Amino acid sequence: MAAAAAADNRDNLLGISWVDSAWIPILNPGNVLDYFSERSNPFYDRTCNNEVVKMQRLSLDHLHNMTGLEYILLHAQEPILYIIRKQHRHSPTQATPLADYYIIAGVVYQAPDLGSVLNSRMLTAIHAVQSAFDEAMSYCRYHPSKGYWWHFKDQEERDKVKPKSKKKEEPSSIFQRQRVDMLLLDIRQKFQPKYIQPKSGDKPVPVEQVKKESEPTTETIKHEEKESTKNSQQSSTTKAPPEKRMRLQ
Repeated sequence: MAAAAAADNRDNLLGISWVDSAWIPILNPGNVLDYFSERSNPFYDRTCNNEVVKMQRLSLDHLHNMTGLEYILLHAQEPILYIIRKQHRHSPTQATPLADYYIIAGVVYQAPDLGSVLNSRMLTAIHAVQSAFDEAMSYCRYHPSKGYWWHFKDQEERDKVKPKSKKKEEPSSIFQRQRVDMLLLDIRQKFQPKYIQPKSGDKPVPVEQVKKESEPTTETIKHEEKESTKNSQQSSTTKAPPEKRMRLQ
């Protein structure tokens, strides 16, 4: 497994770079291919036609008459940017591009192909979306009695910093007040109080005793009736006699 991973890292050259600081002050379009063909450069393939031309001490113009792998200078913007193309030549007029390399301030990088760019962008976007979903799920809470709600850490810190303000009690509606009054009256009729406190500060008196005191006894009623009859008789006797009519002569 380790050997396979090392081989994959060697094959994937998009994440590495190469530089030789001794060549940086003297780089120019004439010697940039010689700089690129250094032995320590991991981007250079020694089985290319450039090595054959170099060993035979021929000019680079002979590459057009050969077939196979070769490197050419595609673009130069002195003194900082050079672009080198790796291609497979089939004929003097036909060649298939394989890879591009750019040299910026003496540092060599491999330019990514379109598939690698799309793959990297898609992975970055998917990773960002997945991270957002994971973070959102970490704030989600559930309880059978409450259901789902969001629980943020920043909200807890804000609640701790902010002074707690008293919540205004909402006034009750007419329906609630009438309903409560009906319920209280019903409960009072079902469960009547056993003691009554007529005035503040007085001792509570049992309800039964209050009822007995309020209801008059039969004897007192009879006594009151007798007194009323006597008073009526006395009033009748004390009345003055009616005036006699004068007789007609």
